[in-house]
Amino acid sequence: MIWYSENKKIVFTSLLKLFYYRSFENEEGKVIMKTVKISLNTIDKVKAFVNDVTKFNSDFDLVSGRYVIDAKSIMGIFSLDLSKEIDLNIHDDDAAEEIVSALDAYIVK
Repeated sequence: MIWYSENKKIVFTSLLKLFYYRSFENEEGKVIMKTVKISLNTIDKVKAFVNDVTKFNSDFDLVSGRYVIDAKSIMGIFSLDLSKEIDLNIHDDDAAEEIVSALDAYIVK
């Protein structure tokens, strides 16, 4: 898999490299992707999480093992093993920290 940033300056050629790092920055130091671990171990948490992420006009991926799904898809989330922690990838140049603070209830600390 090849992933390109908006400005085509950062290229990652494997999923291992993509999900190993916790946040990616471009040359100007702006965050272009941030990864946090979350827990969605109840149905109510899943519903609330989907409602919270759909408020943002950003792309979100949930990664569990080898599966990557859209975090705004409630059906996709229920296809994951929710008994384990899940990586949330936030793809946003400007609002990554705002998003992390809004989703604080789901983040594993």
